[in-house]
Amino acid sequence: MDIKEAINQRHSVRQFQDKPLEPEAVNRLNELIENCNTESGLHFQLVLNEPDAFNTFMAHYGKFTNAVNYIALVGKKDLPDLDEKCGYFGERIVLEAQMIGLNTCWVAGTYGKKKCRAVIGKDEKLVCVIATGYGENQGKMHKSKPLEKLCGEKPEDCPDWFREGVDAAVKAPTAINQQKFYISLEGDEAKIVSKGGPMSKIDLGIIKYNFEAASGHKVK
Repeated sequence: MDIKEAINQRHSVRQFQDKPLEPEAVNRLNELIENCNTESGLHFQLVLNEPDAFNTFMAHYGKFTNAVNYIALVGKKDLPDLDEKCGYFGERIVLEAQMIGLNTCWVAGTYGKKKCRAVIGKDEKLVCVIATGYGENQGKMHKSKPLEKLCGEKPEDCPDWFREGVDAAVKAPTAINQQKFYISLEGDEAKIVSKGGPMSKIDLGIIKYNFEAASGHKVK
């Protein structure tokens, strides 16, 4: 599976099998987390076999089952664009997880934040977590807004790389599926801006990563 296939096949999953992660998957996730932390200055951590964070009223309301493994997205409070960076590098891990046979779900509110077992310094913030494991199913594709509401360009007038990037961005997960972003082509560069909303900065990072991974082009 390559990155474009991972983007197409990855959907949010909240029900996981009662099965520990294979050692190879754990090693790959930890390796990727270490690389992301080194590159970004973040403090992501993999937490395994920990049932408390998702043993809360909100987690049950969110219909999570067997969510005992998660990646805690942690970073220093004064790190510029902390939320966006968590979205960007978190999505890199999400797509890699998909490629090694794991399922994932971005979680910002429906878990017990105070029960999270990650190590969080006084100068750090827990932004959100990504639940992971072997899904009971592969999830479902989310409904998308009409392309004209998300992109200012006509696909037939755009280069191939831009069309591929837009297609991947539209498939990116966003909080409550709000898709509050706008993509435009400025010369030979793509620009993606947020239109606000809950968790919009995290969403922006996720969207940018999908676009860049599929298109091979950096965005503004």
